[in-house]
Amino acid sequence: MEEITEAVQNINVTSDNHKKNRIQVSNTKKPLFFYVNLAKRYMQQHNDVELSALGMAIATVVTIAEILKNSGFAVEKKIMTSTVDMKDESRGRPIQKAKIEILLGKTDKFDELMAAAEEERELANGGEEQG
Repeated sequence: MEEITEAVQNINVTSDNHKKNRIQVSNTKKPLFFYVNLAKRYMQQHNDVELSALGMAIATVVTIAEILKNSGFAVEKKIMTSTVDMKDESRGRPIQKAKIEILLGKTDKFDELMAAAEEERELANGGEEQG
């Protein structure tokens, strides 16, 4: 029994550490690139980011991860899948939803790419002021 209690406490400790850099993605609330840019900011602050989604939003999380990987900002560290018991709000009965968590880390080129993107933004903003 003590082993189980200890394991549960360890689970809580590890999940608390990841809350700071976790983004829970919805496919209805925000546009795709909101999450892409948010993930970049989280990686700047924490060196990695955990993208999490349930059900229909899983495709959105996978797309965000692929955009970050293909543009050279992130590398995949870990992918976790599970099911979560929830209550069906319309019928009031329990249902299971698929869940995915993707942990992404910064690439070696991350800071260089972010600096280049910032420089481009400054040039674009500077050009607008003169015109």
